[in-house]
Amino acid sequence: MSSSPEASKKGGIRIAIDRGGTFTDCKEIPRGQPLDTSAIESIRMGTTVATNALLERKGEKIAFVTTKGFGDILLIGNQSRPKIFDLAIKKPDVLYEQVIEVEERVTLEDYAEDPERVLTKVEAKAGTEEAKKEEVVMGLSGEAVRILQRPDREVIKGRLVEVYKKGIKSVAVCLMHGYTFPDHERLVGEVAREIGFEHISLSHELMPMIKLVSRATSVCADAYLTPAIKKYIAGFQTGFEGGSLGTKSVQDKGEKRGARCEFMQSDGGLVDVDKFTGLKAILSGPAGGVVGYAITSYDEKTKIPVIGFDMGGTSTDVSRYGDGRYDHTFETTTAGVTIQSPQLDINTVAAGGGSRLFFKNGLFVVGPESAGAHPGPACYRKGGPAAITDANLFLGRLLPEFFPKIFGRNEDEALDTEASRKALQEIADQIHQETGKKMDIDEVAYGFLTVANEAMTRPIRSITEAKGHDTSKHRLATFGGAGGQHAVAIAESLGIKQILVHRYSSVLSAYGMALADVVDERQEPDSSVWNQDSTTVDHLKQKVENLKKKSREALSDQGFDDNEIVFEEYLNMRYRGTESALMIIKPNDESWDFGKAFVEHHRYEFGFTLDERDIIIDDVRVRGIGKSFQYGEKSVDDQLKTIQRTEVSAGKKHSEAKVYFEGGRRDTPVYKLTDLSVGNVIKGPAMLADGTQTIVVTPNATALILDTHVVIDLPKSAKDKSAEAMEEREVDPIMLSIFGHRFMAIAEQMGRALQKTSVSTNVKERLDFSCAIFDASGGLVANAPHLPVHLGSMSTCVRTQAKIWEGKLKKGDVIISNHPSYGGTHLPDITLLMPAFNEAGDKILFYAASRAHHADIGGITAGSMPPHSRELYQEGAAIKSEKLVSEGKFNEERCIELLYREPAKYPGCSGSRSLADNINDLRAQVSANQKGISLIEGLIAEYGEDTVQFYMVAIQKNAELQVRNLLKTVSKRFQGKDLSAVDFMDDGSPIRLKVTIDDKAGEAIFDFAGTGPEVYANINAPEAISYSAIIYCLRCMISEDIPLNQGCLRPITVKIPKKSLLSPSDNAAVVGGNVLTSQRITDVIFKAFEACAASQGCCNNLTFGFGGNVTGQKEVKGFGYYETIAGGSGAGPYWEGTDGVHVHMTNTRITDSEVFERRYPVLLREFSIRRGSGGKGQHRGGDGVVRDIEFRLPMQVSILSERRVYRPYGMAGGEDAEAGLNLWVRKVRKASWETSLKRLQAEKEGGNNDDDHDDDDEGEIEERYINMGAKNTAPMKAGDRIIIQTPGGGGWGKVGEAKALDASKHDPTQGWKKGSHAAREDAALQV
Repeated sequence: MSSSPEASKKGGIRIAIDRGGTFTDCKEIPRGQPLDTSAIESIRMGTTVATNALLERKGEKIAFVTTKGFGDILLIGNQSRPKIFDLAIKKPDVLYEQVIEVEERVTLEDYAEDPERVLTKVEAKAGTEEAKKEEVVMGLSGEAVRILQRPDREVIKGRLVEVYKKGIKSVAVCLMHGYTFPDHERLVGEVAREIGFEHISLSHELMPMIKLVSRATSVCADAYLTPAIKKYIAGFQTGFEGGSLGTKSVQDKGEKRGARCEFMQSDGGLVDVDKFTGLKAILSGPAGGVVGYAITSYDEKTKIPVIGFDMGGTSTDVSRYGDGRYDHTFETTTAGVTIQSPQLDINTVAAGGGSRLFFKNGLFVVGPESAGAHPGPACYRKGGPAAITDANLFLGRLLPEFFPKIFGRNEDEALDTEASRKALQEIADQIHQETGKKMDIDEVAYGFLTVANEAMTRPIRSITEAKGHDTSKHRLATFGGAGGQHAVAIAESLGIKQILVHRYSSVLSAYGMALADVVDERQEPDSSVWNQDSTTVDHLKQKVENLKKKSREALSDQGFDDNEIVFEEYLNMRYRGTESALMIIKPNDESWDFGKAFVEHHRYEFGFTLDERDIIIDDVRVRGIGKSFQYGEKSVDDQLKTIQRTEVSAGKKHSEAKVYFEGGRRDTPVYKLTDLSVGNVIKGPAMLADGTQTIVVTPNATALILDTHVVIDLPKSAKDKSAEAMEEREVDPIMLSIFGHRFMAIAEQMGRALQKTSVSTNVKERLDFSCAIFDASGGLVANAPHLPVHLGSMSTCVRTQAKIWEGKLKKGDVIISNHPSYGGTHLPDITLLMPAFNEAGDKILFYAASRAHHADIGGITAGSMPPHSRELYQEGAAIKSEKLVSEGKFNEERCIELLYREPAKYPGCSGSRSLADNINDLRAQVSANQKGISLIEGLIAEYGEDTVQFYMVAIQKNAELQVRNLLKTVSKRFQGKDLSAVDFMDDGSPIRLKVTIDDKAGEAIFDFAGTGPEVYANINAPEAISYSAIIYCLRCMISEDIPLNQGCLRPITVKIPKKSLLSPSDNAAVVGGNVLTSQRITDVIFKAFEACAASQGCCNNLTFGFGGNVTGQKEVKGFGYYETIAGGSGAGPYWEGTDGVHVHMTNTRITDSEVFERRYPVLLREFSIRRGSGGKGQHRGGDGVVRDIEFRLPMQVSILSERRVYRPYGMAGGEDAEAGLNLWVRKVRKASWETSLKRLQAEKEGGNNDDDHDDDDEGEIEERYINMGAKNTAPMKAGDRIIIQTPGGGGWGKVGEAKALDASKHDPTQGWKKGSHAAREDAALQV
């Protein structure tokens, strides 16, 4: 409990409470006696009630109302799986009990990709009486909306009454395009109110932003959580006299006047108790801490940005504050639920002091599992496991005498250092037993702290650098119980030179609430194209003023005068054709030049601008702020200027402790924070502590006591670790763990650089790329695991190119290649590699490489994914090996020749249709490689060339050992027998595999002898793809986090017959090999190992569009679209299959249904689970999906798919799943003898007999269903549809056998706050 440091307006008590896992001291009050509110001016609270209800799934029973055809939309979500190597795929449970599908439908009349930019003008506006009579109306966003079907009020009423009778009293409503046309949602809301539903959440009222899935999950979360919040608040209010709090109670003229009561929202603003809802409550607790450090640690004059580091018992949260305002994100995932609502960008980067310590597979591993509060770490005296807290306690970095005696069974004992020692000794014994290396407990404990710090810095760096910020230019504000022990190490690793610890750091969340402002957020959709002319600006200003008026009224109702209210005005802007919208605040100069501000912000965050493209405004937002408190303390910078520094006197030393720092234990003075005076300078090593926090000041660091903070300054130069490590030649498991993190961090940061500087949607937003580092021979060292299909194949490419260019490369050279015979997968995946030399420049030490999927590289169809290609040249530019950059000079002319001119020399082929994007993305790949090279050079400078090379080999040996152990285990299970399997492509081509395991050496031969010959089609798969499939399958079966590198393949010998389907000739078509055959190879491997039943075995590649520039034809402006579609996953011995999810070699997201219809001239009729398509069994296979798309304009539609003939197999007696089916629904006129006669006469007269004549015929229209087969292209007319029914997954075990599900696998990261970092990471799993 924290009271305000300033006198309040009315002189009453102001109370701020952070209700979470914090100990709170309270004045003794008789239980059951209501509190007198007469002396209380306000109560401010943050609460974890909403988060806990989500985590434990203990919210209200709700019904979800949506448009017909979309009842399964939340089951499918974005179709990606959360963890790419989990065969037992676990998607978050939905929150609703029942779905009601309403027969209503609207769509947008125009489409964004229209090359003619036609805009329909309409007068009638949504929500008006006129709109009820018109077919096309103006939506709230300014877009024309076509009403296809209006809902029937009585039908809706009947269905809602049925639900109400079942005891469901809360309803969530989200209809297609409800963000811009809310009339139908309002109707459902009215009916629900009449029936008597206690809570009704309408999506357009909560968050009127485009994206059906995000809005639907948000509205369900609100309906699920708000009743729980209201019950909690009602219980809280009964503890006060009069039983009422909030603005209304203060305005009450009666005797029992209440007190103001405000709750912290996820966006960092307070809201009156009566307006607090579930959707805005999810980050209520941690938001207070962000507000606390932002107000107390940021200086408006110096503008030094601050990274917040909140390390508690169960998690560590990171956030950033800069430019004088909070970083908000508008789509985040918490407890498996994606929320679309303004929230502070808080990211959980690790567990906290309770993180468990493991020695696994030769590596030190910290978390993510947590010891929790019960039993807690070993030192809590409840038999708990070794945790971070134990390591800190044993090393002397925590002082038991400063902790209350609340541990043990009776909760009356001190922390137990001996229990920590025993737990750590067990791990030391395990290390000795498994590796032969003797380590003392100090080394083990310190090793775990070092690895924990390394694991935390990786995502912190990513979060800041992803938005264009340099971590080293920040301060680190640390708070939370465990932050002080780790802050110096974290800051050192990030290059940060100054740490701020507030005097109230342990209760900073509550303190932040005392300082926070009351906030009212308002937002409306828009679709304007930015223009500085008065028409556009006046339209936007009017919208802003309307929102400000509503916001001002809401804040006035809460007691704020006009002079206490300020506004932040924003436009949510993006370039046409992209999805990377940026929320731009109104420029300070009052010019209203949002366009200039957007361009500057885009260049800062992404490194480029697209000057030729329109800027689109998606939303208008106003943040009304009621200023309730002025922070009166001097800023840190003002104090630093005037403070008189004095060395701390020896007399102030409280005690002395033996504390372990790098190199050994040192006598370290301990100071009580309350004994230190302002201006005291404490040189490290030292410990500063009070009853709530312990701060470790390491040797070489210095602490300074200010009025408000402890400031820790770090030395300027980083410690050089190369000299001490030069002689080290025995593998140190701590160093091995650290290098595992470092190598992976380099690959991740390369990916960050590529995403940041790329231009195309495919790379920037779908994140269809991989980055990796390789040793001098081309062996994979670290690959950020974005795309399974790239895992082993990139290495084949790098090894091939390394041999070709041996002795010919210089510093700054970059090689380009995409040819299947040179390690490529399919032509759109272009690989760039760059060598890293030693200091002398005469020896290559590493390669950095990046592979990105380019949306078009020429060929016979737009999108370069033709379903009917027969020769490689038909699929676009094929580059064997070229030098793209020579000593830093980018050869753009050769690039144009390779991608644009050469592909167009072939019959029926075009050059790249997106050349500018190709060149920009290739430049981004070059800069990503350059980033990798500079980071490798930095690593060598820090540790020395020999040490880096040594651990590069050691990390590969570590992965090799894990694969050998797996193979030995498998051999025992199968009693030394060979494993074999065969499966077939839909054309009948067999893929055969025999696996022979040497159980003594832990080696295996994967022999594909008997696989079918190369085919005159495009399902040929280059050899590199088989290697990717093998490395992916092995990693899945190990089911532990191991380094993914070349070592995984060392125990494996792969035999592939030449000129077979899996080793085609140079000019064979291969585009389907990457996306179809790769899936069948994984099915065959898992079948041989009897790991699981077959999954859908396909990516279901759909492309459509029109236009192009084919040689000899007139250029036609148009567009192209490409998507892959989910299916069912296979069941296994301990799990059921999962419905509607991407499997194995791919994990791409699907375009949101509303965005899909906004961008393209299509109507999505249905996107649902294909029930019954999964194989039956003891554990059933997952069901596929149904995707029904109607085209509103004529266009070319292509499908490239598999498993339309051979069904996904069941395993161990489980049944096969249903095969897929692709249907073309054509609208044709019924034939009659008269029309047949007319046709014959037309033919005799030389007419052409095509279906266009159908339109001229009289007669009745009928729908004709035509099976397109697995691979086909069709010219579809307006009104035609394609229905794709994807395959299910096979079943496991015989029907009727008792289930053997493993319920023990709980995801320890489920409760983590997944802000912008996780949103990007979740998206980055693509093919």
